[in-house]
Amino acid sequence: MLQRSTLKFLKDLRQNNNKPWFDENKTQYQQAKEDFESLTQQLIDGLARMDPAMEALKVKDCVFRIYKDVRFSKDKTPYKTNMGAYFAKGGKKSPYAGYYFQLEPGGNSFVAGGLWMPEAPMLKKVRQEIDYNFGEFQGIVGQKDFIRVFGKVNGDSLKTAPQGYHEDNPAIAYIKLKSLVVNAGITDEETIQPTLVRELLKKFTVMQPFINFLNHAQEE
Repeated sequence: MLQRSTLKFLKDLRQNNNKPWFDENKTQYQQAKEDFESLTQQLIDGLARMDPAMEALKVKDCVFRIYKDVRFSKDKTPYKTNMGAYFAKGGKKSPYAGYYFQLEPGGNSFVAGGLWMPEAPMLKKVRQEIDYNFGEFQGIVGQKDFIRVFGKVNGDSLKTAPQGYHEDNPAIAYIKLKSLVVNAGITDEETIQPTLVRELLKKFTVMQPFINFLNHAQEE
């Protein structure tokens, strides 16, 4: 579970997203950071029991910095108002499909997973894997628990079929996707319950066949 003080810090930061306030509240930030990192370690431990590739992960490999890069952004506020961690073979900078948790008060927390805007060669492999093994993929994303927890696979879509594919391909809706991700919302109240880690890992377990399919495509 996370501490209420961690959510409070992020709520206050949203209202005071500037360096003087952040510097004045550095102690509260450090406490919130340590709280989130503790949760991250528990999730690493749980995921490692599902997937041995996760055993080598360290907290620093997974957690994103709260400091924003504002060089190319219209929004010049210096800090993110969320805390996030990505769990994949090789860590947060890995090209592999993985699992994500974001804490953002105000009903904006969520779990997610999959591939977000992969590089063209990787996306080509995934499209080919879906095309060649569409029955298997349908079985994964059409599974009752998968639909109950995540609904459907999301991502921006091409307007026309990519080169080498036709509109009448049974898998074309998925083949057109530029990202393949799933997500499920987490309420503020759920984030401060003792069952949080267990519930997040349950969702990751439902997601696991989807993640494995995407990663198998990369490793082919």
